[in-house]
Amino acid sequence: MQLYKKLSHIGFLKNSYAFKFLFVAFIGIHIPLIGLLFFVLYGSKTISTDTILIFALIMTLAATGITLLFLKLLIKPIEVASKALSEYRNKKTIPSLPTNFSDEAGLLMSNIQDSIEENEKFITEKQDLVYLLSHDLRNFVGNSKSVALLILEEKPSETITELAELILQSTEQQYNYIENFIKLLKEQDQIIEKKSENEIVQFSSIFSVVSKQLDQLLIHKNIKLDLSIEVEEAFLKIDKILLIRVLVNLIDNAIKFSFPNSEIKVRVYVQGSKLFFKITDKGLGFDQKQSHELFRKFTKMSKLGTSNEPSTGIGLYLCKKIIEKHDGQILAESDGVNKGATFSIVF
Repeated sequence: MQLYKKLSHIGFLKNSYAFKFLFVAFIGIHIPLIGLLFFVLYGSKTISTDTILIFALIMTLAATGITLLFLKLLIKPIEVASKALSEYRNKKTIPSLPTNFSDEAGLLMSNIQDSIEENEKFITEKQDLVYLLSHDLRNFVGNSKSVALLILEEKPSETITELAELILQSTEQQYNYIENFIKLLKEQDQIIEKKSENEIVQFSSIFSVVSKQLDQLLIHKNIKLDLSIEVEEAFLKIDKILLIRVLVNLIDNAIKFSFPNSEIKVRVYVQGSKLFFKITDKGLGFDQKQSHELFRKFTKMSKLGTSNEPSTGIGLYLCKKIIEKHDGQILAESDGVNKGATFSIVF
């Protein structure tokens, strides 16, 4: 950027990026001519034509190399702008681009900086508004629920009791929906904000944490977790906490839709250049043609578990978002309804 900054201080080059290129090219083209002129005028009077030819060739090559080097340095603002835009798209890193240049490259950097800042401001304001509306809606639903409970406490007639219970059931569903919506927003914010770097992930320690979080659920339904770790560690671009969250979510999902006294198999292995996590259950399963629907937000395929456990309809959606953000893939397979399911993570 130093060459670009210095040329920007020259009056006739200040407002034109093209003129900066032409200026550097003009100087580069004339270096061999000026050098040759001085060589002939001030050199020995007995200089041979071969010597002049060789000198002209050397000067031309040297000038070409120097000119190309300076032109590459002059492209630096475009490279900086491109890198800043790429890092914002991939890592949500807010850049700090210079905005005090008035040529085309300067305006490009300034526009990128302003656009990113405006976009971040819009996202923040939108999130704040959604959180505020969700919070107020939750309060309104809570009031209706309280009124329904007060009616039931008064031991009214059978008809009124049925109506009050209907109101109570409806408000509870609305309350759960709003809670899940707020949870979805918060989870998405965390996924975006989390900046993951390549690191060694040890699977024994990962699954130690996962098992502790799921122990009570497994005991409650008397389900055995068969864990097979065939590779001890791998170099992955995913934060350990996010990986644990995904694995807990997928195994929790398998427990929810498995029948009591059954078994869930978890296998970690490498095949070729790919790392696989496979979670297989013998539970409710699904129609393979509808597998894509499982990963939608608030999917229509959301249903109660085998022991009437509630389902939010956002867990698998969040898993997919996390895995795909970290260069992975998540797949769902089943032989059909009541024939179990297999969920795979592939890095």
